[in-house]
Amino acid sequence: MERAQLEFSEGFNVLVDNGRAQAAVMTLAAGTSIGGPENQHEGSDQWLYVVAGSGTAIVAGEEHELETGTLLLIERGETHEIRNTDDRPLETLNVYVPPAY
Repeated sequence: MERAQLEFSEGFNVLVDNGRAQAAVMTLAAGTSIGGPENQHEGSDQWLYVVAGSGTAIVAGEEHELETGTLLLIERGETHEIRNTDDRPLETLNVYVPPAY
C-alpha cells in the first residue's frame, strides 16, 4: 500500500507509482499552458481531475471546458494541451494507466 498527501506547487509532480498505474499532481499558473499538438502519451491513458480552478483542454483538436470537479479521460495516443484560463492556479490530479513518467 502506498499513500500520498496531495500538495500543489507550480509544475508537475509524480506522487505514487506501482508499475501498473501512476498518480501525479499538476499546477498551472494563471494564463499558462502545457502540452500542444505534438503532446501525447502513446502507451498510457490519462485521467485528469480538476481539483481547483478552471481552464480548457484541447484533446485531438477538440476544446473541452474544465472547472472544479471535471473528470476528463485523455486516451492513449490523443494529442492534448491543458490551458489555465482563470486568474488563479489550475490544480489537477492525474492518473496514468500504465505509468507514463
